Parts: sequence; C-alpha cells; structure tokens
Amino acid sequence: MQTPSTPAPEVEWARRLLAGDASAFTPFVESFQHRIFQYTWLMCGQREDAEEVSQDTLLKIFESFDQLQDPEKVKSWVFRIAKNYCLMKRRKSVFAPDRELSLDELLPGTEGEGTRTIQVPDSGELPDEQVLRSELSGELEQALRELPDIYRSVVLLRDVEGLSTAEAAEVLDLSEDAVKQRLHRGRLALRKRLTAYLRRAWKSLRASPSTSTENCPSPTAPASSPMSPTARPASSSSAASSAAWRSPRDSTARKTARPSRPSWSKG
Repeated sequence: MQTPSTPAPEVEWARRLLAGDASAFTPFVESFQHRIFQYTWLMCGQREDAEEVSQDTLLKIFESFDQLQDPEKVKSWVFRIAKNYCLMKRRKSVFAPDRELSLDELLPGTEGEGTRTIQVPDSGELPDEQVLRSELSGELEQALRELPDIYRSVVLLRDVEGLSTAEAAEVLDLSEDAVKQRLHRGRLALRKRLTAYLRRAWKSLRASPSTSTENCPSPTAPASSPMSPTARPASSSSAASSAAWRSPRDSTARKTARPSRPSWSKG
C-alpha cells in the first residue's frame, strides 16, 4: 500500500522526466495512454474523435512537459489538457449531438439529499446474469455519454479515473464544493438510468416462461458498491455488475499510438 511519504508512480516518473531522465518516458506513457483514451472516448462519445484527441493530448503533454511546475500535480495537469482538447473537438465534431439532454431529463423525480453513490440492484441476485452482462456494460457507457458535459466530466474524473475532489476541481477550474455537487447529481442521473434498465430487464426475464425468478428480489433493492475505480463487486456471481464497473476500462482496450519521444527528453 502506498504510504503518504511514497509518491505515486506517475509523480516519480514526472520528476525524472523533468530532470532529463529519458528512461522514464516509456513508463510514463504507458501509465497515461490508456487512461487518456478512456477519458476522451467517454467525453467525446465517438472512437474516431477519441483517437484524434488522445493523440493531440499526448503530443501536447510532451511538447510542453517542461512547463509542468509541480510533479505532484501531474495527474490533474494531464487531464486538464485532455479536457481542453475534448471541448475543442466536441465543438467542431461531425458526431456532436444536435442537442444535449438536460439534467431534468435524466434525474429521478425525488431523491434524498444524502445519496452519494449510484445504487443499482445487485446483479448477483438477478436471473440470467450472463444475458445481462454485455447489455449492462453498454448501458453504463451510453448513460455516461448522455450525461450533460458538466456532470459527465466530474463523474469520469472522480469515479472512473480516480482523481480526488481537489484534483478534479483543479482540472475543471471549479471549487471543491461545486465538484461534490455535480458528482452527486451526475451519480443520481446514472442511478436512474441503470435502475430503470435493470427493472425492465428483470420484468422481461420474469415474463419469460423458461426463466425462474421465484427467488429474485425486486430490482429496487440498493446495491452496496459505489461507482469508483477501487469498488468492485467481490462475488464472482455478480458478473453483470462487474462488467459494468470494468466496462469503461475494458471496452477501450484499443491503445492509441505512442508519440515520438520529445527532443527535450533525449538528454
């Protein structure tokens, strides 16, 4: 386990790169390459756009790496660059939607103020989980893409990329309170979408004569797992839920090409 005195690997690599150690180039790229593509794909909504934005982001990072003032903040610095390229791309993309859904179209009608996680039924208690697995994975990705930008960006940074509230606030130029508020509302919107999907799936399977749902609870039962990079269903029976949490990472397995090593790092 990483102790407070031990820097994160990307921080150490950033320090070495700033000191002119070219051997840190490869592990640094490998650390961020997939994460940048994952973030840009879910932000841009199209693989074609995400591939272009990922390339632009990686090139910008290494062209301007000597401008990084604090290696401790390298993660927020990287995702700030990715965010800016995503916004520029979305403004001119042929794939940009005609309109963006409002939060009111996604949020539940009433919710308690204390809710801070996405609560969906435990898929381990649902029938025919093998059938639900790929569909639930796709539903989660689609729900993320349909969130309004201001909520999607916060959810991706906090719950998918694992940035802290302070880091996400720095990336998005927001106060920490604003990040918390947007994260809360974004999670509620996703919870509505996924709960509605699982409720429909449960009813469909219940109506099937070949499927027994005698021991299946109503899909309104809350799940215990929050949406976070480290919170994964522990039970091997929770296949559909595991697929949902893995989805943003596993579904974007196609890597973007590695950029050429910048001249400043060749020592």
